[in-house]
Amino acid sequence: MTTIEGKIFSGSFDEEAKIFTLQKVKHVYTETLMKQNQLQELYTYLSRSINEDGQVISLYDQLLVPLSKEEINQLLNDIDEILSTFH
Repeated sequence: MTTIEGKIFSGSFDEEAKIFTLQKVKHVYTETLMKQNQLQELYTYLSRSINEDGQVISLYDQLLVPLSKEEINQLLNDIDEILSTFH
């Protein structure tokens, strides 16, 4: 397992299963399994909305975590780092 401590996303990557376990979003702890295609879709979506004022991530379909424009850029960097572990 490889641990990734990003500015927005933190978790661990299982090389054998090829899956990322998201364990923290900003300051909120969670437990979500993400496949490569899910991370890529999120990256693509955020890249297209980079000129907006911000975004909101929903955890457990109940807890809303706001992201500023700067945090979106940080998250894109985090996702890029996570995606690089898949190769």
